Amino acid sequence: MGGPDDAAGESGESFLSERSAKVFVAGHRGLVGSAIVRKLQQLGFANLVLRTHAELDLTRQSDVEEFFAAEKPRFVILAAAKVGGIHANNTYPADFISINLQIQTNVIDSAHRHGVKKLLFLGSSCIYPKFAPQPILEDALLTGPLEPTNEWYAVAKIAGIKMCQAYRIQYGWDAISGMPTNLYGPNDNFHPENSHVLPALMRRFHEAKVRGAKEVVVWGTGSPLREFLHVDDLADAVVFLMEKYSGSGHVNVGSGKEVTIKELAELVKDVVGFEGQLVWDSSKPDGTPRKLMDSSKLASLGWMPKISLKEGLCDTYKWYLENVKQ
Repeated sequence: MGGPDDAAGESGESFLSERSAKVFVAGHRGLVGSAIVRKLQQLGFANLVLRTHAELDLTRQSDVEEFFAAEKPRFVILAAAKVGGIHANNTYPADFISINLQIQTNVIDSAHRHGVKKLLFLGSSCIYPKFAPQPILEDALLTGPLEPTNEWYAVAKIAGIKMCQAYRIQYGWDAISGMPTNLYGPNDNFHPENSHVLPALMRRFHEAKVRGAKEVVVWGTGSPLREFLHVDDLADAVVFLMEKYSGSGHVNVGSGKEVTIKELAELVKDVVGFEGQLVWDSSKPDGTPRKLMDSSKLASLGWMPKISLKEGLCDTYKWYLENVKQ
């Protein structure tokens, strides 16, 4: 759980004092990367280095090497990853482990060798054992078996954490890791089949409202507890960690607040303005009863989330109406 090296080092200028420095945000078009870009632009970072997948394939070692040799960014935020739900993880396990390992290894190694001052690697709460004690502390990593439905992705992300730690130990290089909880917000995936629970509910309630449907059926009992963090809060935490944190241990980034799926569904229904009935199909599985991360390490460093779930849902629905084809 950290130690004397938890606070950012004294050497050189801080992240926020170098707003003209080159910052490479890998994965800038995704939910997380796009929020980080918005935040950095708001703060006046004027030298962001961004590449689409078509412009730079991070799985190709020689291409990544050439990019770092040419651009020489000062800071790197690694938000690029192959992600997906249970179905995708079960169907394409080779993709989830190989692509994520390739991206991480190429970016972390090239960043170190080409003089990047600081790198932040972003993972996921799925790195923790399936039956980790709740709320989940950072110390729970590697203390038990993973959730089988996403272990390929989880193993890759754990390797990323360990790679950052290894480069810190061997080279004294400032590579840190942050592990976000369930995220939502603008640029989320609202696909009808393979989106996560919050955007899936939002789409279903919206479509039911448009059709004038009398009810929406939701799987399970609504009793499982889940934690959600607006992606703009995560982006704020990313900047905070780049500025304030320089420890070897990864840091949980969560809201610290739990909501039942039933409460979530009622909130989304209210935000969308669907006036029909909400029906629970208790013959369908509920999934894990509780999944909450302990983010007290980050709180002790001085960061707290600012966006309430209701406020975040309103913001996300506004983005959905403006950007998702109806």
